[in-house]
Amino acid sequence: MRVKVAHRTSYAYDAPASQVVQALRLTPRDHEAQHVRNWRIDIDVDGYLRAGTDPYGNALHMFYADGPLSAITITVSGEVDITDSAGVVRGAAEPLDPQVFLRPTPLTTPDRGLADLAARCAQPSTVDALHALMLDIHGRMTFDTDATHAATTAAGALAAGRGVCQDFAHMFITAARLMGVPARYVSGHLARDETHPQEAAHAWAEALVPDLGWVAFDPANGVCATERHVRIAVGSDYLAAAPVRGARRGGGLETLAVEVHAADAAMQTQRQSQGSGQSQIQSQN
Repeated sequence: MRVKVAHRTSYAYDAPASQVVQALRLTPRDHEAQHVRNWRIDIDVDGYLRAGTDPYGNALHMFYADGPLSAITITVSGEVDITDSAGVVRGAAEPLDPQVFLRPTPLTTPDRGLADLAARCAQPSTVDALHALMLDIHGRMTFDTDATHAATTAAGALAAGRGVCQDFAHMFITAARLMGVPARYVSGHLARDETHPQEAAHAWAEALVPDLGWVAFDPANGVCATERHVRIAVGSDYLAAAPVRGARRGGGLETLAVEVHAADAAMQTQRQSQGSGQSQIQSQN
């Protein structure tokens, strides 16, 4: 499938901000099942954009603006060809030893509840245990955009029984590590059929399965990653793979708005053609 993505992140400040620095993990990289056809980043204020790679092998752009700024909008757009590989990720940049992804982080620190979750899903086969874990989380958690926030831990989300894809991924990662399986966070996009914009990017997890390698599990949807999943960045948790993180001097209170369109490019073209045809018919009438 060819997935077309448009992702816009807008910040507004209630006072002038200066010395703005933004770390942008917004650009996908190729692997065997994913080929980036075209991609670009646009920023609506003057500044300097430097391309590089972070320690996890992600494409990283650092943006610097002296300001003063009252607002900033970062827009990314592009197309990616994806082949359904049953979630198996091969040929991606892997600069780190997989054992790094056994270490807990503040967002993925286990507690008794997560230990019980891992024990309940444990099976002789690693891949069977991970599928059981994914389906358990998917079945027990309620998707709720108001229940958690960016700093919510895996333990906190499990206790609440509610959360978003970030929380589902953190729970999966934490429990998988308790099973002795290296696991990591993935930020990206999920192509959807609906036409209204999404309010955030998507997130899932990858776990290292013997004889298969890294396999992507999406507990928010109860499936392994498909041809609809655009893989952008990986990390030990959300903070290491967040699409945008930054710092600034001043600015006062900050307002953030995110809008994401990710869909089958062929379907988008068809809808645009149908819309154009309807406009022509209406104009003739």
